Amino acid sequence: MRWPHYEHVFFDCDSTLTTIEGIDVLADHAGKKWRVEVLTRAAMDGELDLEEVYGKRLRAVKPTREQIRSIRQAYKRNVVEDAAAVIATLQRLGHKVYIISGGLAEPVEEFGIFLGVPKENIRAVGVAYNQLSGQWWEQNQPYTEGDAQYLTYEEGALTISDGKAQIVRELLADQRGRSLLIGDGNSDLLASKAVDLFVGYGGIIERQRVLTQSPVYLHTTSLAPLTAVAAGPAAISQLQDTPHFSVFQKGLDLIQTGALTFNDERLKSKFTEAVNATYQTLYPRPD
Repeated sequence: MRWPHYEHVFFDCDSTLTTIEGIDVLADHAGKKWRVEVLTRAAMDGELDLEEVYGKRLRAVKPTREQIRSIRQAYKRNVVEDAAAVIATLQRLGHKVYIISGGLAEPVEEFGIFLGVPKENIRAVGVAYNQLSGQWWEQNQPYTEGDAQYLTYEEGALTISDGKAQIVRELLADQRGRSLLIGDGNSDLLASKAVDLFVGYGGIIERQRVLTQSPVYLHTTSLAPLTAVAAGPAAISQLQDTPHFSVFQKGLDLIQTGALTFNDERLKSKFTEAVNATYQTLYPRPD
């Protein structure tokens, strides 16, 4: 049985492509880590609407532009296992890759470009700064752009729990092909109505609602199994003698040891059959 090719692959960012939450990094700098983490967890678990906590968290930490920019380095230091290789492999196989995130635009965009995602395929939340913040005029110090303090954020689809579906539809527009989204949080799960397949990701944080309601759930830290889910296990034959073969093979091996679980028995049966057929092709039994 043939597993479909999901041409459009959407990634969440925080706790999916990177092991951290950017807002928690800012909170740690401000000494507000516990307070902000509680709000973040409640929103990601679906206990509070993201709209209720988005502004509260930023007002609590009052970051400067330089502190927000520093998130990009934290993202890179904590990149999820095989994230860049998976994105490169999917692109080699003809997939279009996107990032949609409730994180802050400047660090998310730079991190996404670092991973190989085109800037035009990245969506995150913009912020405005108070250009007169700080006390540089009293200290007789020249003003620098990095001193500007957070003023407000752009309210929109990515700052509410049930908004990512709108962004998915905008990015897809009238393009053809199946779509897949992978993410760890409640806002990702709610966006599943806009794609053909949702993959819950629990490699960093396992959220019970996402675990029990995702059609497919990835348990391993490595994102490698996503290559087979997005492209179909048989796509490995297109990667022979390329640098991308190893990450695809790693994904298949992890799948064989339980990396994926299914809440949809029809999908499970279809995918298992496709994986078994691929292994028989790769490693045929001697007559």
